[in-house]
Amino acid sequence: MTNDKDPKKPHSDLEQSEEKETLSKDGDDLAKKKAAAAAKAKAAALAKQKAKEMQESTSEESSSDEDLAKKKAAAAAKAKAAALAKQKAKEMQESTSEESSSDEDLAKKKAVAAAKAKAAALAKQKAKEMQESTSEESSSDEDLAKKKAAAAAKAKAAALAKQKAKEMQESTSEESASDEDLAKKKAAAVAKAKAAAAARAKAGGGASDDEKAKAIAAAKAKAAAAAAAKAKQAKASEEPAEEEQPSPNQPMLDKYVKVITEHIGKDVFEESYINKLGKDVPTLIVKLECYYQVMEFLRKNEQLAFDYCSELHGTDFETHMEVYVYLYSYRNKQSAAVKVKLDRDKPVVPSITPIWLGADWPEREAYDLLGIEFTGHPNLTRILLTEDWVGYPLRKDYEPFDVEV
Repeated sequence: MTNDKDPKKPHSDLEQSEEKETLSKDGDDLAKKKAAAAAKAKAAALAKQKAKEMQESTSEESSSDEDLAKKKAAAAAKAKAAALAKQKAKEMQESTSEESSSDEDLAKKKAVAAAKAKAAALAKQKAKEMQESTSEESSSDEDLAKKKAAAAAKAKAAALAKQKAKEMQESTSEESASDEDLAKKKAAAVAKAKAAAAARAKAGGGASDDEKAKAIAAAKAKAAAAAAAKAKQAKASEEPAEEEQPSPNQPMLDKYVKVITEHIGKDVFEESYINKLGKDVPTLIVKLECYYQVMEFLRKNEQLAFDYCSELHGTDFETHMEVYVYLYSYRNKQSAAVKVKLDRDKPVVPSITPIWLGADWPEREAYDLLGIEFTGHPNLTRILLTEDWVGYPLRKDYEPFDVEV
C-alpha cells in the first residue's frame, strides 16, 4: 500500500478522486459499448435468422403468388374484354338507333315518291284517254265510213271463217283427240287474232287507206287459206283411215274387267276403255251404287292388289259431276283409273278413306271446292277455304259472295 502522506506522491487526493471518477466513467462507457455491441450482435443474428426464415417462406409462397398473379391477370383480361364488348354493344345500339331513324325517313320519302309517281301515271293515263276520245270525235265522216266498210269486211270474213271452222269441226268430230286439240288451238288462235285486229282497228282511228286495204286483203287471204285447209281435210277424210293399233295396256283392262265381273257381277260397270289422252291408262266407269264395293275389291283382291291411291279429284261437267281416282299396284307394276258419275244437284259418294288413307285430304279438297259429300269420311271439313266461305269456287256456276275478293 502507498502512504498518503508520502512526499514523493505526485498527485493529491483530489486528483486521485478525479482519476478514479474518470476510470469509473471509462469503465461504464466501455461496459455500455460492450452491451450495445452485444445487443447489436444479437439483433443482427436475430435479423439474419428472420431473413433466412423469410427467404424460406418466400420461396414456398413464390409459386402460389405466381399462380395468384396469373389468375389476377386472367381476371383482369376478362374484365377488360367484357368492358370492351359492352362498349361495342352500346356503340352498335346507338348506331342502330341512328340508322332506324334514317331508314324510317327513307321509307317515308320512298312512299311519297311512289304516291307522286302513281298520281303522275294516273294523270298520264287520263290524258291519253281524253286524247283518244278527242281524236275519235274529231275524225271526219269519210274516215267513219271507211272504218265501217273495213269493219263490215272484217265481220264478213270472220263470219265466213267461223262457218268454215264449224264445218271443219263437224267433219273432224270423228277424228283422233290430237286433231281435236289442234283444231281447238287453231280456233283459239283465230279468236285471239280477231280480238287483236279489233283492238287495233279501234285504237288506230287515224290509220291510212293503205293500212285498211292491207287489213281487208289479209282477211281475204285468211279466208282463202281456211277454205283450202277445209278442202284438204275433206279430201283426207275421203281416203280410207288406217287401222288403229290396239293399246299395249288392253290386256290389263281385259284382266280387270274379267276378275271384277267374276267376283261381283257384270252390272257394276257403265263403261270401260283405254284412255288415249291419259297415257293409255285402263279406265273403269262404275255405277254409283257399286262404287265402294268395287274399290274395296280392287284393294283386297290378290290378283289386282291396288295398294296405292295416287290421285283423287272431282270435276264439274255442268250436266253432272265426276270423281276420278288413279290407283297403282306396286306388286304387279300396273295402274288403273276409276270414275264415278254423280248427280250435280246432290253430289254424294261413299268415302274411300277407310280403304286408302291417302284419299283423306283429296276428298276434303273436292268437298271444299266442288261441294261433293263423301259419306263415311272421318273429318269432312274445308281444307283450303274457311268454314264460313259461301259457295264452291270450282263449280261452273260459282258466283263470289264478295265481289271484291
